[in-house]
Amino acid sequence: MDIEVKAIKFDATDKLQEFIQKKVSKLEKFCDNIMKVEVSLKVVKPATAQNKQASIVAVLPGEEIFVEKQNDTFEEAITQCMPVLERQLVKYKEKQGQK
Repeated sequence: MDIEVKAIKFDATDKLQEFIQKKVSKLEKFCDNIMKVEVSLKVVKPATAQNKQASIVAVLPGEEIFVEKQNDTFEEAITQCMPVLERQLVKYKEKQGQK
């Protein structure tokens, strides 16, 4: 699984990149045919609370799963995205099993 992290208009720290890699790599437990995961980080309207936006796209054969959350920190936004993405991956895998 290929993990791509894009920080839009800023440089993500190594610590943040490691955090994302660690979290996203756990998705393979839920679905083993994820080809690529794209994580986009963006600061929305600087100087306000809840201005860190994280969006995750999981690219699967024939489908893409998208989740986006906004929070005070990128870590919290990523952490909020994970259970939603995990549920969608489980649904995708169940759907594939029925074919």
